[in-house]
This record gives sequence, C-alpha cells and structure tokens, in this order.
Amino acid sequence: MSETVFGYRRPDPATQPPNASPEYGSTRARAPSQPPLVLPHTLTETSAPLFTKARYPEVADLTIMDNGQPAMGERIIVAGRVTDEDGRPVRHAMVEVWQANAAGRYNHGGDQHDAPLDPNYRGMGRVFTDEDGRYRYLTIRPGAYPWRNHNNAWRPNHIHYSLFGAGFAQRMITQMYFPGDPLLPLDPIFNTVPDERARNRLVSAFDLGITQPEYALGYRFDIVLRGRDATPMEDHR
Repeated sequence: MSETVFGYRRPDPATQPPNASPEYGSTRARAPSQPPLVLPHTLTETSAPLFTKARYPEVADLTIMDNGQPAMGERIIVAGRVTDEDGRPVRHAMVEVWQANAAGRYNHGGDQHDAPLDPNYRGMGRVFTDEDGRYRYLTIRPGAYPWRNHNNAWRPNHIHYSLFGAGFAQRMITQMYFPGDPLLPLDPIFNTVPDERARNRLVSAFDLGITQPEYALGYRFDIVLRGRDATPMEDHR
C-alpha cells in the first residue's frame, strides 16, 4: 500500500520574522550563521508527550493565587480560536501564556526592572482549546517596561504565547499586543515582521461580546498556525 502524504500551505516569508534583524539587538548573537539542518522527526517526537488536562491542569485565572488575594491592576479576559490554514479548529492544543504584571515586571528572578512585584499575581497560565478550537483566560493587563535594546527602549504591553500540538516537537511561540498602543510603531520586535497585515495579526481586538459587565474588558486574539494567513511566530529564530 502506498503512503499518502498530506501537504499544507506554507506561510508567505514576508509574514514571518527573519532570524536576524539588526534593530532587534539580541538576534545578532542568537541568529544562526549557517544554513539549518533538516532532522526528520520520529513518531516519538511528533506524538509525545501528549499534553492533557489530566496531567497538566488548567490555570485559567491568573488574577488570584492560592492565598485568595486578588492581583493589582486592570482585569481583562482574553479569548480566541486556534485554527489551521483552512479554518479548521485545532482541538485540545495546550496554550501557555506568561506576561509582566501591571507595573511591567515579570515574576522571575532575572527581571531586575525597578518596578514593584505583586505577590498576588501569578504571571503565567495554561488552558486547552475545546472541540471548536476556542480558548479563554482571565488576567491582568500587563504594563510596559524598559529593555535596553537601544536608547529609551520600551516594550509595548504584550502577552507571550506558547502553543503545543500532539507532541513536544510541535511547539509554536508568539506574542499578543493591544490595540492603540503608541509603542508599537517603535518596537523592533513587533516590526521584525515585514508585512503590515501580518504584523496586525499580532494585535488583539477589543470585543464587547467577551467583556464581562462591571468586571473585565474582553479582547479577542485568534491564532492561525500555518498557511498564508498564519500568525507570525518566533520559532524561526
């Protein structure tokens, strides 16, 4: 019996960030200097480990810790849908998020920014897409922070995303930004994506349907994993 190979549409190169971008300083050391080697994936790499809610419980509320005290800052709800290039849902994908707190500081020892830590803010979460590819979590709107890439450099408000498929080798990483942020035109990371339409796919949209009355504003961030309308990803770095 002959093997059937299913292809998929590759993204337009202009929609994805390059390995090396002179304006983004850290790529000077991180970008590969030699052509990549193609290492075929084995069955183990593409099908394991399987990330499930049973093994990795969801953390869909980043605004409250085990002590029951609420985090400081503006509560927001982020929801969206993960699909492939044909609009089909990507089911049961593990979506991890991490971000700075409302003051623009990460809950990490390596972050020495002179901004207050919030002992009641988790700073990271994990959810799984449902049968329709939808996900949803509650968090605090992150603050901007300086990052020393160049003189007076500040990162726009953003949330980091990591998406896992059927196995550990199927991981994609991106960032979500907020509409109307005045720092976006000045941010070298955001602007590593050459195509304007593709860059805008990294910007969430305010959504009144997601907004919860008298509690939290809602933002929609849909993710397309491949094809010409793919969300820009950092995995090429």
